[in-house]
Amino acid sequence: MEKTAGVHPKGIRAKVLLSSVFGPFAQDDEYGSRTINPMELYQNQVTRVQGGFSLRMFHRSFGLMLIQTNINAPCALLDFPSLTRFTQELKQNFYDIIGISAITPNVGKVKKMCELIRQYQPKATIVIGGHIANTGGLRATIDADHIVKGDGIKWFRQFLGQNSNEPVKHPMAYSAFGTRILGVSMRDEPGDTAAILIPSAGCPVGCNFCSTSALFGGKGKFVNFYETGDELFAAMCRLEKKLNVQSFFVLDENFLLHRKRALRLLKLMQANNKSWMLNVFSSARVLRSYTIEQIVGLGIGWVWMGIEGKSAQYQKLKDIDTRALVKLLQSHGVRVLGSSIIGLENHTPATMDQVIDHAVSHQTDFHQFMLYTPNPGTPLYEKYKREGILLSEAEFSPAEAHGQYRFNYRHKHIRNGREEGLLLKAFRQDFKINGPSLARLIRTLLTGWQRYKHHPDPRIRARYDREVHPLRSTYAGAVWAMKHYFRHDKRMFRKMDRLLKDIYREFGWKTRIAGLTVGIYVYGSLIKEERRLANGWQYEPASFYEKNAAALALEDAGVTAFYPQYTKKSGRLIATT
Repeated sequence: MEKTAGVHPKGIRAKVLLSSVFGPFAQDDEYGSRTINPMELYQNQVTRVQGGFSLRMFHRSFGLMLIQTNINAPCALLDFPSLTRFTQELKQNFYDIIGISAITPNVGKVKKMCELIRQYQPKATIVIGGHIANTGGLRATIDADHIVKGDGIKWFRQFLGQNSNEPVKHPMAYSAFGTRILGVSMRDEPGDTAAILIPSAGCPVGCNFCSTSALFGGKGKFVNFYETGDELFAAMCRLEKKLNVQSFFVLDENFLLHRKRALRLLKLMQANNKSWMLNVFSSARVLRSYTIEQIVGLGIGWVWMGIEGKSAQYQKLKDIDTRALVKLLQSHGVRVLGSSIIGLENHTPATMDQVIDHAVSHQTDFHQFMLYTPNPGTPLYEKYKREGILLSEAEFSPAEAHGQYRFNYRHKHIRNGREEGLLLKAFRQDFKINGPSLARLIRTLLTGWQRYKHHPDPRIRARYDREVHPLRSTYAGAVWAMKHYFRHDKRMFRKMDRLLKDIYREFGWKTRIAGLTVGIYVYGSLIKEERRLANGWQYEPASFYEKNAAALALEDAGVTAFYPQYTKKSGRLIATT
C-alpha cells in the first residue's frame, strides 16, 4: 500500500467523492470500452456464447462501498455514471478528495476523468485505486496525486486522520442487480438475491498470473477484515437481519484456505441453527482438505474453482483429480463453476483440441475460459517483460488486454491472432456438449435435493428445501422452454426431456401444470431475447448515487449534495426530468 502523504488538511471534514469509471461499457469507444468487454462478469467470460441462455447481471463496485462505509468523512459514491453525469457532479458539487477505482483496460477513462477533475475542481486531491494501480508508469499517463495499491480502507483512514486499526464495518449490499436470463428479468427485491460478504482481500496462494494477489503484495500476503469465525458470524447475522437474506456471495479469493475461521463458522452455524447458503471461491487442493460433510454443513452450495488447464503446473492442482472432485461436489448438490486457461506456455495449436476437451469433460455447471494474460504487476508480467515478449502500447492497446480477445505478448506457439478463435471454440464446445448452464445448474440442484431431502439434520434439510423451491415452478418452466427450443437438436432435446421428466416425477402434478404454464411464457421471452441480441442489443447497468452517514448529516444540516435533477430511490439514481 502506498504510504499516505501525511493527513489531509481538513481531516474527516474533507468532502469525498468515490466513483467507478463512466459508461456505457459494452461498446467500442475512444476511451477504452469494448463491445466484447461488458460490465457483466458472466456474459463477459462465462456464458459468453450462450445467447438468450446467458446469465446476465451486474455487480456493484464493492471496494468503493467498503471504503465509503468505513470512513468518517462525508462521502458520496457514484457508481456506473455516464460521462455527462460525472461531469455534472463535478460542476455542481465541491469535493476535497475524489477517488476513482478501475481495471487496467479502463486507463483511458481514468485519464479523461482526471482531466475533468483538474478542469472543474483543480484543488481536489485525486486518488486512484483498484487493479489499475498495478500498472507501471501510470503517473506518466494520468494526472493523479496518489495511486494506492492494496488496502484502500486503511489508506483513506490514515489520510483522513482516523484510527486505521478500527474494526471494519461491512456494507449492507446485495451481491448483484439487474439479473436476467431467458429474456426474463428477475426481481431485485429483499431476499431474492444473496448478500455480498467480503471476509478478506488478496490471495496468499499467489499464482503467477493473479492480479489480486499482486495488488495486495504477492504470494503469502492478504488482508483479513474478519480474523475469526466469531467476527465473521456476527457480520453475517447483521447482513441476514438488515437485508433479509439466507445466502451469501463470499467475495474472497480462497475462502476455505482460512481453515480455522471456516470451521469455527461451521460450529456457530450449527449451534445457532443457521441454514445459510454460501457461494465461494476455492482452489481444488483446499476443497479436498475438507470432508464433504463439512462442505455441506457450511452451506456451500456453489463454488468457483480453478481447473486452469491440461498439464497446468500449479501447486494448488498437484495430484488432484479435478474431474472426480467436480463429480463429487455435484452429487451433493454443489454447483461448480470451473475456470480454465487458454494459451498456457505449453499450449500449441496442435494440442488445443485436447486442452478444450479436457476442460469440457468436467461437465461443470458453468465454465469460465480466459486467455493466459500477463497483467501489470504480476510475476508473469515481470517474467515476460524480462524476456522482451510483451507488446508495446503502440502495438496493443491496454483497452484490448482483458483476456477475451488477444494476447498482449508474443506467445511462443500461438500467433497471428489465432487465440481469439481458440477461445471462442472452447466456449462453443462447452455449450454444444453440456448445454445451457441453467439446465446444468437445475440438474445439480435436483441431485442435491434427492440426496438430502430426508437428511436427519433439519438445518441441512431446510437449506436444500429452500434452494430447490424454484424447481417446483419457475425452473420447471425454464426446462420446458429449453426442451421446446431444442426440439430440432435430438441430443439436447433428449437431455432436456430427461431433466423435465425427473422434475415432474419428483414434484408431481402441480409442478407439471406450472411447468407448462410458465414454460410457454418463458419460451416466448427467450425467442424475443434472441431477436434483440441478433439486432445488437447491449445490456448496461443502472447508475447509483449514495451517501454515507456523515454526508447525510451534512444534508440534514442544510448542506445539500444531491444532484438536483435526480432523486434516490432504492439506492439508484432515477431521472426526475
